[in-house]
Amino acid sequence: MTTFALIGAGPGLGLATARRFGTAGHTVALIARNTEKLDGLTAELARDGIKARGFAADVLDIESLAAALYTAGTSLGPVEILQYSPVPRADFMQPVLDTGADDLDAPLAFSVKGPVTAVKAVLPGMRDLGRGTVLFVNGSSAARPNPNVAGTSVAFAAESAYARMLHDALAPQNIHVAQLIVPGAIRPDAEHSNPDALAQRLYAIHTERDGFRHYSEPLPD
Repeated sequence: MTTFALIGAGPGLGLATARRFGTAGHTVALIARNTEKLDGLTAELARDGIKARGFAADVLDIESLAAALYTAGTSLGPVEILQYSPVPRADFMQPVLDTGADDLDAPLAFSVKGPVTAVKAVLPGMRDLGRGTVLFVNGSSAARPNPNVAGTSVAFAAESAYARMLHDALAPQNIHVAQLIVPGAIRPDAEHSNPDALAQRLYAIHTERDGFRHYSEPLPD
């Protein structure tokens, strides 16, 4: 049995994707900062018959993130699917003219150092399996810079570049790297961007393994 590792576990998209991949037979490793939240999510998944375990880590603390993924892989089974989808902090989203050089340190650590750390942690296990999937989930500023949210726009652009390079470099090793852009808010009443629809879309990206960038719905003009 292989593991679906979710970085940025929460009650919306995170729980929906954990349930979708868990229903498909994967064990689930939930990674987030809040231990109490993780306990609630694992209990909810257990009620659905899904084997899940929470691992407390902060993506801004690369040592804790690497340790969590290592422990998940050794205790639950090798990580076959990694999803990187933590929610950026509100202070990353300042207007461009109000953003200084120091204001970019945390967003870049969040969106670049975090993903690099996570990928490096799971790649050996994927290579041993002979297969793997890495899924990045981003907002629209990853594809279209928004001057009102400069920190995430800059950081998401860097994350997108890293993910695209991984897509090209790892394809010959049967490791598929893809990005899903969600243009608007994730809402239960959204037709294409509700948690369950996005979870199904991410699962389809994993199984169909077609292309790098995907959109949950078209970017608004």
